[in-house]
Amino acid sequence: MTDAPANLEGDGGLRWQQAVISAIVPQTPRIKSFFFELSRPFTFRAGQHVDVRLTAPDMYQAERSYSIASAPHSQTGLELVIERLDDGEVSPFFHDVAEVGDDIELRGPIGGHFVWEVADGGPLLLLGSGSGVVPLMSMIRDRASRHSRVPMVLLFSARTFGDVLFRDELLALDARRDGFNLALALTREPVRRADDYGRRVDTAMLTELLAKLPERHSRCSSAVPIPLSRRQPTPRSPPGSLQV
Repeated sequence: MTDAPANLEGDGGLRWQQAVISAIVPQTPRIKSFFFELSRPFTFRAGQHVDVRLTAPDMYQAERSYSIASAPHSQTGLELVIERLDDGEVSPFFHDVAEVGDDIELRGPIGGHFVWEVADGGPLLLLGSGSGVVPLMSMIRDRASRHSRVPMVLLFSARTFGDVLFRDELLALDARRDGFNLALALTREPVRRADDYGRRVDTAMLTELLAKLPERHSRCSSAVPIPLSRRQPTPRSPPGSLQV
């Protein structure tokens, strides 16, 4: 991953802007994708996020940060993936109230310490769970849109096959056999594919997946903490890697 300076308010004139919801796509029972048309389009790097702000009639405001799922040069609008949290202030609004055509305030892009682009190379072992896979999906889509063959493995931990975010898209990318490989770790149901795992992420699993990548300069990166089956060290990665 590239260690670049974050784009923060006051650095480059980052300002709030209006964005219109252009589409809403259910992904899982508790997760939806929201596509936005920006009043001031911006360029971003895979792995960055935006802030979203809601203002109530009494002027009370709530802000949340959401990673960008789109590839940096996508023509389908800015995609944010929002998981419903029953006790949240923002996510219930998006799931229960927001409609196509609504105006939302957002600002970005923000963040520079967890970004990747094809020029950074690889190989990469990416770890994600639930909506935490979103910044990784931006990287995966960027790689695919540029027809890159950088070796990349995504280990996706989920309770069931139906809980795998972007499942059909990831399976299609895996089927291309162009250097991208998907491995699922399902914790509450049997696996459906020969190369998947029916348990929590553990050291043996990571070691096996790292062995499938070229050894030199392999990188092991996670967007969110992944619970291990027991307390144990992460497998030793080759020189030049990032430990998780």
